[in-house]
Amino acid sequence: QVLGKVYAVLSDEKQRAVYDETGMVDEDAEALQDGRDWLEYWQLLFKVTVKDIEDFQKSYKNSAEELADVKAAYLNFKGDMDRIMESVMCADYTDEPRIREMIEQAISSGELPSFKAFVKESKRKMMSRRRRAEKEAKEAEKTKDELGLSGENDLQALIKSRGRDREKEMDNFLAQLEAKYGNGAKKGGKKTSAKKRK
Repeated sequence: QVLGKVYAVLSDEKQRAVYDETGMVDEDAEALQDGRDWLEYWQLLFKVTVKDIEDFQKSYKNSAEELADVKAAYLNFKGDMDRIMESVMCADYTDEPRIREMIEQAISSGELPSFKAFVKESKRKMMSRRRRAEKEAKEAEKTKDELGLSGENDLQALIKSRGRDREKEMDNFLAQLEAKYGNGAKKGGKKTSAKKRK
């Protein structure tokens, strides 16, 4: 809805002019009342499938963009491979040898400095990172199977499922608040009225 309103304002010449001048949006403006199903509209514009993601991964891995991202992460995290692996897009534990090689070549050529955290990383830390990544990969696969994510609309299914989970969590949270403070508020009310009578 918010994105829809933003789009409606920016695409309407009069509304855009008003917004540019005042920084305010007229909530009752005609441009915002066209009855459009914004959820459907944005899904049409930004339909993403697992195939789209896989295609992007194929084009990204071993690209100049990935190399630049790896170098930037190396400098940013001063050679900490845990943080480098977490920050580089599309990287999982199977990519670590390849990413490590990229960094080593850049160090050898003088493009990157030699950070102790990278050069002298212990085997124990490497193994710990690998075990953690393998565990996360298994959990992700299990979740994917449980949600039945295998078709073109699998991301949509995941988003809906997450939405339902959030709704349940919110309902549970509200129920807990009501149970905890609902009765207390009544008791508090009685005490207050009793004090007033005194």
